[in-house]
Amino acid sequence: MSIETLKKWISESDSIVFFGGAGVSTASGIPDFRSAKGLNNQYSAETILSHTFFINKTDEFYDFYKRHMMYLDAKPNSVHYALARLEEQGKLNTVITQNIDGLHTKAGSKKVLEIHGSIYYNYCMDCGKEYSAEFVKNSDGVPKCTCGGIIKPDVVLYEEQLDNYTLSMANAYCQAADVLIVGGTSLNVQPAASLIYNYMGNKLVLINRDKTPADSYANLVIHDDIVKVFEELNL
Repeated sequence: MSIETLKKWISESDSIVFFGGAGVSTASGIPDFRSAKGLNNQYSAETILSHTFFINKTDEFYDFYKRHMMYLDAKPNSVHYALARLEEQGKLNTVITQNIDGLHTKAGSKKVLEIHGSIYYNYCMDCGKEYSAEFVKNSDGVPKCTCGGIIKPDVVLYEEQLDNYTLSMANAYCQAADVLIVGGTSLNVQPAASLIYNYMGNKLVLINRDKTPADSYANLVIHDDIVKVFEELNL
């Protein structure tokens, strides 16, 4: 019944917002770094992906980042493509994603708010020159600019603030949505997780394999793999 309810809400709405996390991309071969094997041997992933670690141990940061965060050959899966189709049909207003993999854009979505940034944007910390993900991935050790400066990925590391404009846009979209679908996220990372509490409607849908802190707040909860759910929806 829950799938049928969601399908009905989607069919009747032309003001849908999707907010997704790591679970959206696992079917594309991108692991959730919190549960991936071997990532927490010496440091926690939260430590390695922090601003302090990037500044003080840049070589170790990039060794981890290139191997475990940059999946340049990853392909969009059925969830990414379904959301792109909903946007094309004029039903989906935007995708808000915590992921930095760029797969929503690869699938054809035009309105994507990447609140934690993207591996596809990189810049020199000294002169601001931009560099591709391929340049960073293929560089030997720490990627350097032609000016000699260190290149930093334009992703939000732990201890860094989210971009105010992107966050305010995400807040506005969540607030104005008719249907807000939240999928593949544990809703444990702040301030991103707090976005859903700006929703003003009565069709908040949570799709996640495990329980989330917001389950009791939602109007519809589906504890299942998001790819399976979207395949059943057949959008």
